[in-house]
Amino acid sequence: MQFIDTHTHLFHSQFDGDRKEVMQRAIQSGVKRVLLPNIDVSTYDQMMAMVRDYPGVAFPMMGIHPTHVGEDREEQLQAVEVAFDQNPEAFVAVGEIGIDLYWEKDKLAWQQEAFARQIDVALKHDKPIVIHARDSFNEIFEIVEEKQNGELKGVLHCFTGNLEQAQRCLQLGLHLGIGGVATFKNGGLDAVLPHMPTDKLVLETDSPYLAPVPYRGKRNESSYVPIVAQRVAELTGLKLTEVAAITTENAEKLFNLPQQK
Repeated sequence: MQFIDTHTHLFHSQFDGDRKEVMQRAIQSGVKRVLLPNIDVSTYDQMMAMVRDYPGVAFPMMGIHPTHVGEDREEQLQAVEVAFDQNPEAFVAVGEIGIDLYWEKDKLAWQQEAFARQIDVALKHDKPIVIHARDSFNEIFEIVEEKQNGELKGVLHCFTGNLEQAQRCLQLGLHLGIGGVATFKNGGLDAVLPHMPTDKLVLETDSPYLAPVPYRGKRNESSYVPIVAQRVAELTGLKLTEVAAITTENAEKLFNLPQQK
């Protein structure tokens, strides 16, 4: 079996002391590829250093996280646009982008502008978007619906919504990123995943955040993807091997990754 962690911040400083060991554990657990969502311009160099250290294993995205959309947003957005114009093949997605109204309620207009502009980058270069949504499903849906021209694709990462919101994601052409929340007692995904088409699911950790049970509250890492996959198997009635194969294929198609035997 092999898995793909479609959303992990392994370049985060929390891994500076043992990144090599974390990657070894991931690979040993069957997580053969990891996708790295950027946060802002300040994290770019760390992310790309990890990509160089793990060629064919670590794949970068480029984008500005909504909680990092601030006074310098024009400079940040131009950096994203220039990066894709200069070397679009270097990145598997535009991410992590979106709207966060939990931490940044007073910056909605800035976030909406940044989200819309980065979607335009994705459409221009035929890349998927990786969406961060916190307390902002309606605002996210409004912009995605406006931009959806039949070509926009992507994933709503760390999906924590209800069945209606999940169905809306599918209607808008989005995949669902399933992570540790699926294992939480009150995570709510037990009411969602049994009703979802498996060809719209990808697995993730969002490490170092949101570790699955039994590691909840501790640092998350990519080697925990099989725990999430097992929970998806339980909720969908599939075998673990089937979840591994299906979600790997889904990620390869969505992010245009080279297939691995």
